Amino acid sequence: MQPIFQIRIQYIKQVHEIKENYFVKKLVIPLWNMRAVIHYAVIVIVLFSEAITEDVLNNRRFPDDFLFGVATASYQVEGAWNEDGKGESIWDRVCHTVPSPITNNDTGDIACDSYHKYKEDVALLADLGVDFYRFSIAWTRILPTGFNNNINQAGLNYYKNLTKELRANGIEPVVTMYHWDLPQSLQDLGGWQNELIVDSYVDYARILFSELGDSVKYWLTFNEAKQVCDGGYGVAQKAPLIESPGIGEYLCAHNLLKAHAGAWRLYDEEFRKDQEGKVGIAIDTSWYEPFSYNSTADIEAAETKQQFSYGWYANPIVHGDYPWVMQAKIAVRSEQEGFGKSRLPEFTQEEIKYIKGTYDFLGLNTYSTSLINATDDPDPSKGWAQDAEVIEWQPDEWEGSSSSWLKVVPWGMRKILRWLKETYNNPRILITENGYSDNGTLADDKRISYYQRYMSSLRDAMELDGVDVMGYCAWSMMDNFEWLAGYSEKFGLYHVDFNSPNRERTPKKSAIWYKRVVETKCVVDDCVDAKL
Repeated sequence: MQPIFQIRIQYIKQVHEIKENYFVKKLVIPLWNMRAVIHYAVIVIVLFSEAITEDVLNNRRFPDDFLFGVATASYQVEGAWNEDGKGESIWDRVCHTVPSPITNNDTGDIACDSYHKYKEDVALLADLGVDFYRFSIAWTRILPTGFNNNINQAGLNYYKNLTKELRANGIEPVVTMYHWDLPQSLQDLGGWQNELIVDSYVDYARILFSELGDSVKYWLTFNEAKQVCDGGYGVAQKAPLIESPGIGEYLCAHNLLKAHAGAWRLYDEEFRKDQEGKVGIAIDTSWYEPFSYNSTADIEAAETKQQFSYGWYANPIVHGDYPWVMQAKIAVRSEQEGFGKSRLPEFTQEEIKYIKGTYDFLGLNTYSTSLINATDDPDPSKGWAQDAEVIEWQPDEWEGSSSSWLKVVPWGMRKILRWLKETYNNPRILITENGYSDNGTLADDKRISYYQRYMSSLRDAMELDGVDVMGYCAWSMMDNFEWLAGYSEKFGLYHVDFNSPNRERTPKKSAIWYKRVVETKCVVDDCVDAKL
């Protein structure tokens, strides 16, 4: 057993032994516990005022430089899955599997047909008045085999034409370099579990920066890394549908973080001076609320879950390594399971230096909130969720949506933003996704209510807590392919007729409402000027 592994085991065992004491024999309570106590003590202080104001919509305008946008992703909207030299992705493979794991046997083969209708889509964006459009690039359109020895010019031309059309209409492109559609050829070599992918991703990034960097000033290296790794390699809920809980997701994350750092450093060293852009990453998380603020255990459990969620990726990028609570808990559980070292891989000191500080802004994808209880009887099975050793749940009485996981809890927006400010030294933040699912009705008043209340909570975080948020991105521009749910869940501001060969787009009531928000920079009709 490695010495550092033994030290971690010994340390966390001592911590467990002193439970109720902060200091025993000069042993200090772990930093993550101390932060949790301090953070949630602050929350308790403001709970009363928030309880009074949480139902009152903020009527302050957003700052003049605040950006409003909408988002899509390549596999979810483009279609043209095998046209113009595009290679096969892991989502192409999953969707063509028989029997299909997708609701109603849906596929993204045509999706919204944005590959052929991008000019129409940009016209809709221009009418909506948004400041930016967040879209992703399909790796297999650029590099059909995943490797840089075969560059597909037709794929590059598509994205060059799209960015050109956006800029001609005064819309800023915000480009996600990887939104889940890995080339199948790379997956055949192990995908994100094989360290080979780090260099392949950086090669891919170089082509994007070289070919599109003059017109793209905002890049996101990855979308929702937690879904890529836990969903794709842990619990088999996202392509490539590999079930390797407690091992696969950690190998994936380790390589993904090194790939992110490699792309950021490449841009910083070779492209930033001339292109003057910014590179970030979109990390997803819910807000995790302690079930009881009278329970220190619940408070610590909620902080633990937050560190296991957003912190899993942000902590290495901002602070240099995985959250201490992840390292400690997974080390203990690994020893109990008979492993010779932790299932969570370790970064070398050189890798820690390489990854630390590789962000210009942090993206936040957030939709909902969960309650967290501590438990004295943790699930002994392996897996990222089990390793946190908490109980996560949502009350039945909370307002729901068409997605089982999405409960409407607007106050969670302010709390997660405040947590990001306090945990990561007040970083620049872009809300890269936030949205509501329904059955596709055009009179989508519930979506309007969701957006209005969440954006009001966001405005509160900026105004009352001093959180540095640069913009807000609604998910999604239009109804699209929602992964394993197919077309059964609708998130769009625009309805898409998937039964029509032309895939007609029709604005919903929410599109008209959002257009007014973008124009007035305010979520209510009776606005007052901001003091920020």
